[in-house]
Amino acid sequence: MIRAGMMDDIPHLTLVLGGARSGKSRHAEALIEALPAPWAYVATAQAYDDEMRARIAEHRARRSQDWLTIDAPLTLPEAIRAIPAGRPVLVDCLTLWLTNLMLAEHDIPAASRDLIEACERSTAPVVLVSNEVGLGIVPDNALARRFRDEAGRLHQNLAARAGSVIFMVAGLPMRVK
Repeated sequence: MIRAGMMDDIPHLTLVLGGARSGKSRHAEALIEALPAPWAYVATAQAYDDEMRARIAEHRARRSQDWLTIDAPLTLPEAIRAIPAGRPVLVDCLTLWLTNLMLAEHDIPAASRDLIEACERSTAPVVLVSNEVGLGIVPDNALARRFRDEAGRLHQNLAARAGSVIFMVAGLPMRVK
């Protein structure tokens, strides 16, 4: 049961990081579902192949009809700003959004600043999901190194502003902040 004023107990901004299949999305969904419905799910994936279509379908299938799904592969800040006031927001995931921006040759620093502003202006809690990509070996090509660096900068900027940062390992949440 959700008690009155529970949104005041949830940080305004939460960043959930982890590796592939670490349980990030499920944990982020549980954080949002602890708040009163309805909720907003902002999806950044683009279904370019069967494997990605299957992943998207799996994510959609486990969400109830209390979720409003918004597809925003490039327009994430705008999507967050368009969500009705007071509706908790889950964004899944920042690394796909960053990939989409890089491939479309967008200004990454400007887009990152716009995302931070949209999150800070949200009238309800925002939970952001992203892959931690900086724990492995140095990528062997310039694009992959740039992606890793841009993701690292984005994560640092968001973590500095977040009330909570959670690192997922094997389905287990580790509170970093």
